[in-house]
Amino acid sequence: MRTTVDLDDDLLKRLRREAHRSRVPFKQLLNRVLRRGLDDRAGAPPVPYECPAFSMGQAASQIDLDKALRLAGALEDEETARELERRK
Repeated sequence: MRTTVDLDDDLLKRLRREAHRSRVPFKQLLNRVLRRGLDDRAGAPPVPYECPAFSMGQAASQIDLDKALRLAGALEDEETARELERRK
């Protein structure tokens, strides 16, 4: 299959140099390198995702969640009223 790929200049030089050194066509070398890279990743264990936690300055027990929910509800009500007003 024919496709167009933009390679960085330094990578293209390395690939051409290796194809010349190995005495294989550029296309064959490129396919081999891509297969090897994809095969190596396929067998590798997945990299665990880490999400850092940061202190927000207050202990969770000091936050009034009821007040936060009331504020969120009031803001949502205001936005709904604005949208209804725009529709008129």
